[in-house]
Amino acid sequence: MPENRVLVTGVAGFIGAALAGRLLADGHAVTGVDNLSPYYGVALKRARLAALERHPAFSFLPLDLADRAAVARLFDTRCFDAIVHLAAQPGVRYSMENPAAYIDANLAGFGNVLEGARRCRPAHLMFASSSSVYGEATAPFSENQCADRPLSLYAATKRANELMAYSYAHLHRLPCTGLRFFTVYGPWMRPDMAIYRFAEGIVAGHPIPVFNRGQMRRDYTYIDDAVEAVVRLLRRPPQASGTAPPYRVLNIGNHQPVELTHVIALLERHLGRRATLELLPMQPGDVHATCADVTALREVTGFVPSTPIDQGIARFAEWFLARRAGRGPAVDEAATSQEGNPCA
Repeated sequence: MPENRVLVTGVAGFIGAALAGRLLADGHAVTGVDNLSPYYGVALKRARLAALERHPAFSFLPLDLADRAAVARLFDTRCFDAIVHLAAQPGVRYSMENPAAYIDANLAGFGNVLEGARRCRPAHLMFASSSSVYGEATAPFSENQCADRPLSLYAATKRANELMAYSYAHLHRLPCTGLRFFTVYGPWMRPDMAIYRFAEGIVAGHPIPVFNRGQMRRDYTYIDDAVEAVVRLLRRPPQASGTAPPYRVLNIGNHQPVELTHVIALLERHLGRRATLELLPMQPGDVHATCADVTALREVTGFVPSTPIDQGIARFAEWFLARRAGRGPAVDEAATSQEGNPCA
């Protein structure tokens, strides 16, 4: 892909910052926007941004995408060759406590981005969806399966994003790719996600809540693999074919689900401490297992995520311990009381 002007929304987030760093390293100019939501403390977000801002081809704009007028001004003053929309309000349990946050960020915010893209006409609009759209479908999850029975409002907003993008691809021939991410993890990950919260509890010697007594399987996808998939897809926008619009959704997963208890055992090994487990029943809105069918991703890109979970957890644990030792941003401000989405 030649040098491009790429807009990355949610650039201070976990995947957003990692993707922006990779695009900058590849020679692209990146504009990042983020509202620095306090859903979890902003210290980690600011640290991610600080690393990006050292690059001369990166520019950051604080922006709430739910602000229609502000988003319109962005697209009136700048145009982009590609857009990767990653900004969203995450979390399953929190969507039951604060549904308005999901309606504003995930529905209104994405609608404003679609309108901006309609005027700007990028070569490719990519947007984050989630494995949670599959609900309790039979694994492995294929893009051809029905995804119309979401178990949480969060999942419903992500499925709605897919349908919204399809309509713009159909009406305006806007090339759109939806990215159904499967439990992306690794260094710099969100502190509300299960792996991070487990690590905090293990190191602090606190009991860690384990839902469904740990009898859940997740398709854990290492961050570098997720970014590689996105970068390869970015240069391969979908094409219209007859009456079919330039639109697709693709699974971004490791296609090798792992039992939650095994992940906890790996964290114990790499953190050097034993965990105290608080075994709890299944939480509302959760699913028992996720597993990605990545056949379509392989066909389009020639690549599928494959980092072994032991290797990925080892890298995460090394980064986590370094931060706690003071070789990174303070962890206290990054902590959150909200329960993360284990399948997004």
